[in-house]
Amino acid sequence: MGTPSMHFSESPEDPFALGRGASAVLDDRGTVVGWSVPAQDLLGYPAKEVIGRAWQDLLVDARDLPVARSVVVDAVRAGGWFGVLPVRHRDGRRVEMGFRARAVTREGGGQEWLLVGAPAADVIAWERDRALLDGLYRRSPIGLVTYGPDRRVIRVNRAVAKASGVPAEAPVGHRPREFMVDEDAGPADERVRHVLETGEPLIFTEQSARARHDPGRERIVSVSAFRMEDPSGRVLGVAETIEDITDRHRAQRRLALLNEASARIGTSLDVTQTARELAGVAVEGLADYCSVDLLKPVTLGDEPVHGAAGPLLRTALSPPEPRIPFREGDVVPLLPESAQARCLAERRPILEGLLSLRPEWYALDRRRIELALGLGVHSLIAVPLVARGLVLGVVSLWRSRNSEPFEDDDAAVARELSSRAAVCIDNARRFTQQQNTALTLQRSLLPSALSDLPAVEVACRYLPACGEPGLGGDWFDVIPLSGARVALVVGDVVGHGIHAAASMGRLRAAARTLASLDLGPDEVLARLDDLVGLLAAELEANTDGNPSASEQVLGATCLYAVYDPVSQRCSLARAGHPAPVVSAPDGEVTVIDLPAGPPLGLGGLPFETYDLDLPEGSLLTLYTNGLLEAGDGDVDTALEHLGACLTSTAQPLDRTCHAVVEALLPKGHLPTDDVALLIARTRVLPPQNVASWQLPLEATAAARARELTTAKLTEWGLADLAFTTELVASELVTNAYRYAAGPVTLRLIRTHSLICEVSDTSHTSPHLRRALSTDEGGRGLFLVAQLTERWGTRYSHDGKTVWTEQPLAPA
Repeated sequence: MGTPSMHFSESPEDPFALGRGASAVLDDRGTVVGWSVPAQDLLGYPAKEVIGRAWQDLLVDARDLPVARSVVVDAVRAGGWFGVLPVRHRDGRRVEMGFRARAVTREGGGQEWLLVGAPAADVIAWERDRALLDGLYRRSPIGLVTYGPDRRVIRVNRAVAKASGVPAEAPVGHRPREFMVDEDAGPADERVRHVLETGEPLIFTEQSARARHDPGRERIVSVSAFRMEDPSGRVLGVAETIEDITDRHRAQRRLALLNEASARIGTSLDVTQTARELAGVAVEGLADYCSVDLLKPVTLGDEPVHGAAGPLLRTALSPPEPRIPFREGDVVPLLPESAQARCLAERRPILEGLLSLRPEWYALDRRRIELALGLGVHSLIAVPLVARGLVLGVVSLWRSRNSEPFEDDDAAVARELSSRAAVCIDNARRFTQQQNTALTLQRSLLPSALSDLPAVEVACRYLPACGEPGLGGDWFDVIPLSGARVALVVGDVVGHGIHAAASMGRLRAAARTLASLDLGPDEVLARLDDLVGLLAAELEANTDGNPSASEQVLGATCLYAVYDPVSQRCSLARAGHPAPVVSAPDGEVTVIDLPAGPPLGLGGLPFETYDLDLPEGSLLTLYTNGLLEAGDGDVDTALEHLGACLTSTAQPLDRTCHAVVEALLPKGHLPTDDVALLIARTRVLPPQNVASWQLPLEATAAARARELTTAKLTEWGLADLAFTTELVASELVTNAYRYAAGPVTLRLIRTHSLICEVSDTSHTSPHLRRALSTDEGGRGLFLVAQLTERWGTRYSHDGKTVWTEQPLAPA
C-alpha cells in the first residue's frame, strides 16, 4: 500500500512507533487505502478484506457510530486528532484502541489521513509516562538536571530555574563551571563524572551550589544522581534530582551554633575573655564581624545602675580588623538614633537587613567613616546583653560584601546567643566584683610597706590567685620586736574568697598581738592554734540559717621565725607549713628540716622551736605552698628551681624575688592559688653598738648603772640623752633590786633607736600604776613610760627583761 513520506520517532516505549503500532491510510472520503501487518494482527482483518471499504462500515459498531462521526468532525477541523475509540474486531468483539490521526497532503494534490493505533492500555500507560516526564520538567518542586555524555547540561526543569533565578535554557550546553562559582562547580562536575564512569548512583549528597551570577547567596542542595542508558546499554548521560535544603541547613547550623556556644562561652570567670568567646562564636557561624561593647562598670566588676546608660567600652572585636571604627579598649560613643542606642533603650534586637554606612551607626568622625566604608558592610543586628534585669552592653553583628543580608531567624539566633552569653558575662562580672572586694580586703590587711630594720633587709612578693577558686588566705608579716629583733611570719588560710581573706586578717592581727608579748615561736603558734579552734567553733555555731557558712572549712598553716641581730640566733616553729630555705653567704642552700607541727586548728598537739645560727648576709626564705605548686605541681623540682635562684646572696633582694617568681611561675601562667614570698637578708649589729654589764644585786647597783650609762652614751656621742637614759636605767635596776633575786644585767643597744634593757631572774611582771600624792613610791615605771617612746617586758626561761626605746635623730 502506498504511505506518505514521513519520519517518526522509533522510541521502544512509544506504542505509536511504526514498528509496533497498527497503521492505516484513509482517503478524503473515508475509504481504507492502506493497511499494515500489525493492524491485521491486532484486529484480525487481512488487507484484502479492508482496502477499498469505508472505515465506518467495517471498523465501527453501529452503537459507536455517533461518537466516531463526532471525532471525524473534530479531526477535520483541527487537522488531526488523538484519543481512545472502541473498534470492532473481525470476530465481532469490541477492542478499545488509542488512535492518532493526522492529515497528509500528497505530492500530486489531494488529502489523505494517516491513522496509527495501539491497544488502549498501552496508550494510557504511555501517556501516563509522558505526563510524569512532563510533570518532572514543568510542575515538580524537585529540581531535575539532565547531563549528556560530555557532562554538559541537556535540560533543566522549572524548579531549578526558579531556585537559581536564571532561565531554564541558560545552563543548557554548559558545564557546571560556567554557571556556578568555582568552589562549588568542581565538586558538582566531579560528581557527574563519577556517575558517568562508574554507574554508581548517588543518594542525597549535600553540597553548596552558589550561582556565578549571585555568589553571595548561600544555596545548599541535596543531590541524587543516576546514569541513563538505552536498552542496548549505551550511556545517554546523567540525571540529577536536586532539592534545595538551604533553609533546613541553616536551621541545623543555627542549632549547632547555639549548642557550640553553650560549650565555648563562659569557660572562665573573666569578663573580657567571655566577651571574646562570644564574638568568636558569632563570626564562625552567624556574622562576618562581631563586636561586644559593655558598660564600663561591667568591665570593672561593678553593677551597672538600673535604667541608666553610660559610656560603652569595646571589650571584644572579632576578627581583628584595623578598619573597624573602634578597637578593643576604645570608648564607643552612641548617637540616640543609632541601632545600638535604640537596642539598649528598647531592650530588644534591632535588625537592619539592608543599610548603607551612616554616621547614625555610632558617633563616627569622617576618618572612621571612610575606613569603615571599605568593609562593604550592608546588614546589621544589634542585640542587648541583659541578665537578671540589668543591661550589661550590646552585641553588634555585621555582614559585608558577598554575604546575604540578615533575616528574622538570624535575629532570633543572635538574641538567644546573646541571652546565654549575658548570663556568663554577668557571672564573670559578679566574680570579678567578689575578687576585687577580696583583693582589696586582703591588700588592706597585708603590710603596705616594709620598714628598714636593723635586723634584716627584706623583700616580698604577693600574687593573688586567678581563676574560679578566687583569692586565698595567704599572708606574710615583718614585725619589729624588742631588742632590735624581728619576727618573720608567713601563713596560709584554707579556702578562697572573702571569708578566707577575712580569716587571714584576724590571724595576722592575732599574730602581731602575740608577737608584741615577746612570746617564743612555739608559744605564738600554740595561741594561734587556740584562736583558730575558737573561730571554727564560732563558724559552726553560725551554720544554722547560713548556707554559705556550712561550706567553709577553717584551718591554716603558719611559719613563725624570730631573728636576733646581736646573737645571730634564729628561732623558728611551723604549723604544717612548708619548711623555710636558708642560703649561706657562700651560696650553699639548705631546706631547714625543722619539726613540721600540726596545722592550726587541730588543737591539743604541741609545737617545737628550732634554733639555728645565721651568719651575716644569710638569706632566709619563707613562702606558701602556692609557690611550689604554681608550675607542673612537682614540689621537688620546684624546690630545685627555688634553690638555684637563691645561690647568689649578694644581689639585690628585689631581683632575687623576681628571679624566683620567673623560675617557678611559667611566663603567662596565672597561679590558681595565692603565692606569698618573703626573703630576708640577715644583718648583725656591730659589737661597738652593744654594751652589756652584769650588776650585783645590792644597793649601789642603781648608781653603778647610772655611771655606766652616762659613760657609754658619751662615748657614742649621745650625751644629750644621758640624763634621760640614766634615769630610766636607774629606775629599772632599782625595781630589780627590790623585787627580784640574783644578778641583774644592763644592756644598751644603739640602732635606729636607743634601747635600754634590764634583765633579772624573776618572772614577776611589772605594772604601770598612777601613784597617789601621799604615796612615797610607785612612780618609777610611770616616769619610764613618760620619758621613752616604748617600753615592755619579755620573758625567757631564766627570767624576764624590761626594755625601753628612745628615738634617735637620723644620722
